[in-house]
Amino acid sequence: MKLEYLGIKNVSQIFWNLSPSELVEHSIKKNIATLTSTGALAIDTGKFTGRSPKDKYVVLDQKTKDSVWWGDVNYPIDEMKFDLIYSDMTTFLEGKDIYSRDVAACADNEFKISIRVITEIPWSNLFANNLFLRLTKEELNKFEAEWHILCIPSFKANPEKHGTKADNFTIINFTKKTILIGGSAYTGEIKKGIFTVLNYVLPHEKNVLSMHCSANLGVDNDIAIFFGLSGTGKTTLSADPKRGLIGDDEHGWSANSVFNFEGGCYAKCIDLTQEKEPEIFDAIKFGTIVENTNYFHDSRVVDYANTQKTENTRAAYPINHIANAIEPSMAKGNPKNIFFLTCDAFGVLPPISKLTTEQAMYHFISGYTAKVAGTEVGITEPQLTFSPCFGKAFLPLHPTQYAHLLGEKLNESGAQVWLINTGWSGGSYGIGSRMKLSYTRAMITAVLESKFDKVNFITTPIFGLQVPENCDEVPTELLTPRNTWSDKVAYDKKANELAEAFNTNFRQYADFATDAILSAAPKVLV
Repeated sequence: MKLEYLGIKNVSQIFWNLSPSELVEHSIKKNIATLTSTGALAIDTGKFTGRSPKDKYVVLDQKTKDSVWWGDVNYPIDEMKFDLIYSDMTTFLEGKDIYSRDVAACADNEFKISIRVITEIPWSNLFANNLFLRLTKEELNKFEAEWHILCIPSFKANPEKHGTKADNFTIINFTKKTILIGGSAYTGEIKKGIFTVLNYVLPHEKNVLSMHCSANLGVDNDIAIFFGLSGTGKTTLSADPKRGLIGDDEHGWSANSVFNFEGGCYAKCIDLTQEKEPEIFDAIKFGTIVENTNYFHDSRVVDYANTQKTENTRAAYPINHIANAIEPSMAKGNPKNIFFLTCDAFGVLPPISKLTTEQAMYHFISGYTAKVAGTEVGITEPQLTFSPCFGKAFLPLHPTQYAHLLGEKLNESGAQVWLINTGWSGGSYGIGSRMKLSYTRAMITAVLESKFDKVNFITTPIFGLQVPENCDEVPTELLTPRNTWSDKVAYDKKANELAEAFNTNFRQYADFATDAILSAAPKVLV
């Protein structure tokens, strides 16, 4: 087999679809990885330990010029520059060993796409094996790639020549169905590149809602979905030993199914312990990649509390490393409960609240959270942000297109939406404390077990959210955030400040919203 059809020629050797064991061996022999005490492969992604969203480009051509949401997350690059970079990348590979892997995305066969991932680093290829859908020998024998990813971290762009802002880049060409990654070895660029592709193809061409969410399944076949940016708890909260894991990060919601885009998990492991997150901790074994971690002195035991390299330490493992994972990673039907996870750095929002359909639409378009340390370059402490659809960085279409699809599906399915604050309580960041994971789990369990059906709800001022009066295993005063602040006047001031930020942000979407959605906006109190 050759890759000359892609313009890749005169390479030293092509390693096709190596097993995880072989890729681990190659990584160790090249002295670019070590084995941890649990058998996982420890790697260092170098300069970039998080995504670089300002260096992601979409080729501007006939297909994309009127459909892509151009702006601060989709930077245009012309076709000629793409072709030039592509040519220079393939020339750069001459005389080098490369690794090629055939995988797929979308667990529902009706929407599955085939992907050929070509990398210069063996552990990048192992990452593709772990995160995408792995194929059987029969599927590999008849494989035909629809999309291609070319990942060459040691190739650096020349901004003056290639039209990029820096020497690192991710470029998506929807017409040629190709993703180019250079200048950065951060593996998350590979998975988020395909996520961006599916965020275009599925809603735009298939009428399927693509979602930045995790999902799991109960014994009664009730589907739960967890929306949220990195660091808000998607992976952690979906890893429930009492429920089957559909997936931890990226899903589609079709007319009759919820399906995982991926075949693995990419879990944050800062401060990871077996006691707090046993499913994730136990998944870190041979075949797993751990990124940018440090060892305890003079050992091969990972110190998950060590943030010397980054707070965005990660573990990438196949979904079958989770004992209760569902394969194939999909479930028939519609979700019963949907959770919007937000990390509120202001300490204003309740830890749990029930949303009306109109409020759900408003908060989905708003996508309020705080970006947490390490998930992007330059983020060292929580920063207030509004990320529409809880995934702005990955949206090639205008946010209202996804919101419109969500509204349709909520009306058709009757799914209940809940807003969950995994951020601060008792004060803003620096004063209050982060919500305990055990409390968040208890509240979500109460929803999934229908315990709130017999509980009274009260309406909060300003945001108009429906908050339960009590919840098992959660201090009652915690449910109403104002009660947790020693200075009530300070809380009111901060709540008004956050409400104003919501309203200011939403003005850019107001022309696309109905009166009902606009009525769900918070009301600033004088």
